[in-house]
Amino acid sequence: MTDSPKERIYNGIIKENPTLVLLLGLCPTLAVTTSAMNGLGMGLTTTFILTMSNMLISLLRNIIPNRVRVPAYIVIVASFVTIVEFLLQGYIPSLYSGLGIYIPLIVVNCIILGRAESYASKNNVILSIFDGIGMGLGFTLALTCIGIVREIIGAGQIFGIQIMPESYEPVTIFILAPGAFFVLAFIIAIQNKFKIGSQRPDIKGQEKCKNCENHACRGRIFEIGKTEKEDK
Repeated sequence: MTDSPKERIYNGIIKENPTLVLLLGLCPTLAVTTSAMNGLGMGLTTTFILTMSNMLISLLRNIIPNRVRVPAYIVIVASFVTIVEFLLQGYIPSLYSGLGIYIPLIVVNCIILGRAESYASKNNVILSIFDGIGMGLGFTLALTCIGIVREIIGAGQIFGIQIMPESYEPVTIFILAPGAFFVLAFIIAIQNKFKIGSQRPDIKGQEKCKNCENHACRGRIFEIGKTEKEDK
């Protein structure tokens, strides 16, 4: 398929979701998702910075010397992070307090630097913008889902609104550090269950297996299925 804005969005949200597939940016993922609002706020903040950084890096890709490209990327990302930090501090102080130190740490977020190095520095501005939007939305979706689950189980709330009855006893471990690992693992397991189930071919599906999007498998699922059938 020819690279297109639509594919860039799909790639970031589903195919190469930075959190649930590539497992990138797990430090803020596990730290700030104690509530759905924090997860949504961090995701949208990162989306804006990622999109703007991709755009500027793509514009300057033929100007930035190869020897200093990584320091240049960091300076660009840090500039947008500083702008966003001041805006949050001035207009959304509650979110700024909730995200805390993880806002300036966006500068070294491996999702942003990874997309700058692997995509924005090699592609045109339009595709780079949509790549940033897609990866950012995928990150936002993952953080918000984790935050929703942790907040419901750990506090009986969603976006700060009480939804559980007064008799409900919150499982407080879910708003602590271990809860983040539990929820992330659970969501990834569910995703993999549906993904592997939809891609597992029968003996007649060799062509489908060869063309599927599971690059980590490289046909091994088909070969295992073929061997099992031959053994029977």
